[in-house]
Amino acid sequence: MNKKKLMLVEDDINLGNIIFDNLELHNYEVILFRNGEEAWQNYEKGKFDLLLLDIMMPKRDGISLAREIRKVDPLVPIIFLTAKGLKEDKLQGFSVGADDYLTKPFEMEELIVRMEAILKRTSKGVLMDSIKEYKIGKYTFNIKQRTLILGESQSKLTTKEAGLLEQLCIQKNNILTREIALKAVWGSDNYFTGRSMDVYITKIRKFLSEDPAIEIQNIHGEGYRLVVDEA
Repeated sequence: MNKKKLMLVEDDINLGNIIFDNLELHNYEVILFRNGEEAWQNYEKGKFDLLLLDIMMPKRDGISLAREIRKVDPLVPIIFLTAKGLKEDKLQGFSVGADDYLTKPFEMEELIVRMEAILKRTSKGVLMDSIKEYKIGKYTFNIKQRTLILGESQSKLTTKEAGLLEQLCIQKNNILTREIALKAVWGSDNYFTGRSMDVYITKIRKFLSEDPAIEIQNIHGEGYRLVVDEA
């Protein structure tokens, strides 16, 4: 089996070396960078399977690094590793497309488990093999490619956006409960992932906004419902 290739960006020398050594022991190939600018300059050369980004770094912080990476690669999984545990910081991290967020100090075992859960969802083993695509009004949603196609235009979705849209499609015209969506896409239904999902729902609405027959309804206290007027 080929090793998964990880980008680790951490300016704390001791912590960076500890994480690096532990990940190598778990059979990952790890490229370590000490600041966000160095990581950005080398990103497109690497073809990474997952990124581990510190937030507070010299030259370029993790949030701005993730924002730049998302412009060229909407799919690569990103986990933030940071000492900043405030709710606002976590929401900002998710809003730029993070898949997960781990506050320092953390146990290496927890990092490995979270990484493996994300890689299982996002690796070439894709989201769901039984159905390749959905028709959503005038759109075609290709699950394996994570693309949303309308006529000649095509939008690339992130892993989370595609996973959440898939859950909405599975439950089309029925209620998708918050609990089911969060556990299926994020693997957890805690407060922070719940707030993150609201951000992703807003993004999906924008993707689908060209077809007025499509609506994603908020069902108060329960979840969401994807409604498509087939008339």
